[in-house]
Amino acid sequence: MAEKTIYPFRVEPQEVDFTMCATVPALGCAVLNVAGIDAHGKGFGVDVLNERNCSWVLSRMAFEVDRRPKQYTDYRIATWISDYGRVLSTRNFTLTDCAGEEFGRAVTQWAMIDLERRTALDLSGVGRAHAEAMVPEPAPAEKPRKIAPFEVQQSVTHRVAYSDIDFNRHMNTMRYIDLMFDCLPIELHASQRGMRLDIHFLHECRYGQLLTVGWSREADRWLFSIRNEEQEAVRAAVEWR
Repeated sequence: MAEKTIYPFRVEPQEVDFTMCATVPALGCAVLNVAGIDAHGKGFGVDVLNERNCSWVLSRMAFEVDRRPKQYTDYRIATWISDYGRVLSTRNFTLTDCAGEEFGRAVTQWAMIDLERRTALDLSGVGRAHAEAMVPEPAPAEKPRKIAPFEVQQSVTHRVAYSDIDFNRHMNTMRYIDLMFDCLPIELHASQRGMRLDIHFLHECRYGQLLTVGWSREADRWLFSIRNEEQEAVRAAVEWR
């Protein structure tokens, strides 16, 4: 029977902000890196899929952070796949400090796409290795919540540049989160409050496209909508606790 896999990390200086604590995007980046490392080590990483002109793409993510660890803090990320269907595979994560106290958790849902057609594929094509990696343990948090359309109150623009794109030749997941967190008041980043991020990726954004990052506030909940020239690409919510 498959088991959770645990990876060690340390908060490095380039990952902290002016509070000397890891940023939420930095922690999210570590989480997504673990997804790639673990899939690669178990035989169904992007290197294997690329041989068939396929790749993994993140479809939805829920990420909860209770507190942000300080610079040079050692921590661990555990990951496991709890279930998958025809279109989406659910990969989970917990973040714990050296004392074993959990301070973060994530639930991610991944799709496999044809790199030429840019369309989703049936996950039965992933192979036996993916099925054997399943761990019979539930997700550590509520799965990504649905985010209803909303009226944008403010917005900024951003053109997708070289530093924004990843190996799938579309905008990197964490760059979307960076753009959204740049729109939040600096006082929120200084507050050290816990938060939950729900993000849905509706359409990909490619190099050179002009994006509009729009947002609206409902008390301690901030709603985001990122659009390219053609359609809404990302919808997200950040709730501060």
